[in-house]
Amino acid sequence: MVYVITGGAGYIGGHLTDYLVNKDEVIVIDDFSYGKYINQKAKYIKADLRKEAEIKIPKDSIIFHLAANPDVRTSMIDPIEHFERDVKTTLNTLEIARKNDAKIVIFASSSTVYGEAQKIPTPEDAELKPISNYGLYKLIGEQMVEYYSRVYGIKGVSVRIANVTGGRVSHGVIYDFVHKILKNNKRLEILGNGKQRKSYIYISDAVEGLVFLSERSEGQYSVYNLGNEDWITVDEIAKIVEEEMNVSPEHIYIDQGEGRGWAGDVRFMLLDISKIKRLGWRPKYSSRDAVRLAVRDLLNELRKN
Repeated sequence: MVYVITGGAGYIGGHLTDYLVNKDEVIVIDDFSYGKYINQKAKYIKADLRKEAEIKIPKDSIIFHLAANPDVRTSMIDPIEHFERDVKTTLNTLEIARKNDAKIVIFASSSTVYGEAQKIPTPEDAELKPISNYGLYKLIGEQMVEYYSRVYGIKGVSVRIANVTGGRVSHGVIYDFVHKILKNNKRLEILGNGKQRKSYIYISDAVEGLVFLSERSEGQYSVYNLGNEDWITVDEIAKIVEEEMNVSPEHIYIDQGEGRGWAGDVRFMLLDISKIKRLGWRPKYSSRDAVRLAVRDLLNELRKN
């Protein structure tokens, strides 16, 4: 079995590489512009998937497409850069899959495709109405995966992932809070009104869920939510960070309107994961567990460095 991981030098991709490299051959495709993680047991191809679609990989490879710019906030500031990294990379990955007769493409989509969902927990058949460019580009990616699956016969899976945290996390609210407190433990700036409530999934659960779907997904093309069964507010996340760092800073809220932390910020997100649960998968850690473990992981990394 050969696994090909685009963006495998990045956050989720690096952990996925670590998970798979002891099972079978792993080929990572990355331009190392953001992530720079390397596992010595994997094979690395340095390539810019915004431009490159002629990469040779073994026939019947299993492709995990994770290459993207994961920052939702900056997608509203620099949409062209995000289009290049979130849409063009997906098209070229699908071309690589087509030209090399790949077995399956697992596309790392996002809960942001739902936007401000009317139904919570949100099932896969809910209306798709993204409110950020990041969410829009992930939706376009899903449509391309479905098209290539239908027209070219490549099995496809779009995985709408909740907020992933833990391990070598390098962005997001937990990373933000920890670094702000390290700079000033008397004052913590919180984007939004602190009442935003979202679901989090620990990195090991996310990786295992992706691999599970590569083996157990049903149909020629399918869509699955991958997340947790509980959710947590930003204020609660701040409290966990403060407990782990033994501080009690004053909270300063920066509300961009309607309680949002930034343009395109989805205030409430909880995915319905009953579809993947019916196949036999469920997360080991709750959202609160994921947040606390992520804080500890990050603090341990900082101590080492």
